[in-house]
Amino acid sequence: MLESGTTAPMVCAVVLAAASVFGVWRRHSGGRLKVRGRDAGRRLGADELGAELGERATLVQFSSAFCQPCRATRRTLAEVTGMVDGVTHVEIDAEERLALVRELAILRTPTVLVLDADGRIVTRASGQPRRADVIAALGQAV
Repeated sequence: MLESGTTAPMVCAVVLAAASVFGVWRRHSGGRLKVRGRDAGRRLGADELGAELGERATLVQFSSAFCQPCRATRRTLAEVTGMVDGVTHVEIDAEERLALVRELAILRTPTVLVLDADGRIVTRASGQPRRADVIAALGQAV
């Protein structure tokens, strides 16, 4: 049996270990573009987005006012749309569009959805995606 003096440090060590494992997992999985089962076949139109779809594809970014990674994501997506013809970038304020955020199960900002020309969700990324990953995802959408 543990002495009462060793219980607190042991609990603290377990909590720190669990937090470290979670942090490593979150860093590893953040920003990766992936297909989610609930997104399969889901379409978004101009009415839902508040902007017209791109001719070939649309990059939809859900952001919030005080989100630092959202600014970097905005720059990355602007670069990609400048490089690929027919691709549009639409940024949505998550706080203003809570119904859509809930419907699409957006859990953090930034979240990026890649839509094909018909508005079908091809893939998504929670967190800041890398430019190369966005370009690869556009290859699937186009």
